[in-house]
Amino acid sequence: MDMVKSAPALKYDGPIDPLDVSRAELYRDDTWQAPFEELREKAPVYRVEGSDFGPYWSVSTYKPIVEAESLPEIFSSEAGGITLADMMPDSDVKMPMFIAMDRPKHTGQRRTVAPAFTPSEMVRMKDDIVRRTAEILDTLEYGKEFDWVDTVSIELTTQMLAILFDFPWEDRRKLTFWSDWAGDIELVKTPELREERLKHMFECGAYFGNLWNQKVGKEPTPDLISMMIHSDAMSEMDQYEFLGNLILLIVGGNDTTRNTMSAIAYGLDLFPDERAKVEADPGLIGNTVQEIIRWQTPLAHMRRTATQDHELGGQMIKAGEKLALWYLSANRDASVFGDNADDIQVDRPNARRHLAFGHGIHRCVGARLAELQVSVLLEEMAKRRMRVNVVGEVERVSACFVHGYRKMPVEISKY
Repeated sequence: MDMVKSAPALKYDGPIDPLDVSRAELYRDDTWQAPFEELREKAPVYRVEGSDFGPYWSVSTYKPIVEAESLPEIFSSEAGGITLADMMPDSDVKMPMFIAMDRPKHTGQRRTVAPAFTPSEMVRMKDDIVRRTAEILDTLEYGKEFDWVDTVSIELTTQMLAILFDFPWEDRRKLTFWSDWAGDIELVKTPELREERLKHMFECGAYFGNLWNQKVGKEPTPDLISMMIHSDAMSEMDQYEFLGNLILLIVGGNDTTRNTMSAIAYGLDLFPDERAKVEADPGLIGNTVQEIIRWQTPLAHMRRTATQDHELGGQMIKAGEKLALWYLSANRDASVFGDNADDIQVDRPNARRHLAFGHGIHRCVGARLAELQVSVLLEEMAKRRMRVNVVGEVERVSACFVHGYRKMPVEISKY
């Protein structure tokens, strides 16, 4: 059945606003820093009238983002979703997910999956994460070029997702494929790509539906599907809500950690003096993890929609208008992180204040697990005295939501 009505492409062909930071090429070419610096300096809450995603407010500094995130009843996740793109703008299909819900429903569904990410679960999972990380690092050949993104970042995060979902190991790369289709907001710009995206999302839903059916009536197990089945808040989800939450957990668990792991290679190569500090003192690894997450910010923005008129940063936001909260920019705010906020500083004293995991009721539920995976990768590299050297052109994600890398040619050496 064709679930998508035909609709015109969403490409905006009016005059380009140089401060429209939703333009994909800024991220593809890694040239987003200058317009954001101008926004932070001159117009921290700025109205963009014309973009591929329609008119929106750009919120680019730390303080108003924290304020907006602290007022979830006024700046809603549910009213318009969490990306600048209206992901299914012409479709009858809605895929609710708890990150794009407001209270009280958000509270119950988040509470259902939260036990998978408690400190005790981190202790339980750590040995396995160490073992799998060590295995992958030990297969790498020194002095031979390979793609860090595919060989290390994607493989480690996809393995972790497969474990969290109790997903068939031999099919785990399907998770990467679905995550890439789900998280790419550029795909909404043509009806054909929207239709193809929907097809892949339904394939994902059907596959997980089978996994769900295999666990119904069975004893609880410590995976996310079993947790949903055995909860009051999520056991009665319809297929679209189930699919929406799956997409959230797949993208949230995959793209974010994957792109931070890639930023370890790229960022430390870009700042060799900082890399030398952490190589000399592995005690800096914990802080380095926070600093790399801050510097990379693997999800560039979250979208909110105003439910009522409200003044933010000296601008009057009208009910129904959408805002992009640019975590990416807030994490470079000099008033919080100093004049060198564009640089990696592995001993930055307040690196942990970053907003890459969000703020308030929607703060990333899997933050501890992401930190653990990235810490273990740095620790295992340190044990092997392994250094990653970027040796060619890096290919980046061409989009303003997932902020990351497609390919990264590297060679490893010993220090």
